[in-house]
Amino acid sequence: MSDKSPSPPPAAPSKGPLSFLSGALTSLALGWLVLGLSQRLVAYYALHPPDYDSRIAQSIATALKTLIVGMSFLATFTFAFVGLGLFLTFLRSLWPAAPDKPS
Repeated sequence: MSDKSPSPPPAAPSKGPLSFLSGALTSLALGWLVLGLSQRLVAYYALHPPDYDSRIAQSIATALKTLIVGMSFLATFTFAFVGLGLFLTFLRSLWPAAPDKPS
């Protein structure tokens, strides 16, 4: 009978600077695309305001327009913020880690 203890799973390789840079560029590119979409949505809704005879329909159309424009700008902010964070992480990963100082 052999007493083989299960070996621990191999540790995942740490992310390198290139991984952070590619993630930052991807996120910033998506942010740029969503910004263009957001600007087009604002321009479209400025040129085509909802015009209904019913006050309820007008209210629903305005609420829907507000949600769509707001969500597009939220996506813009999210992609840009993640891209900025990944870029700062990329810059931080270029410098070697400081040795631990005893407290």
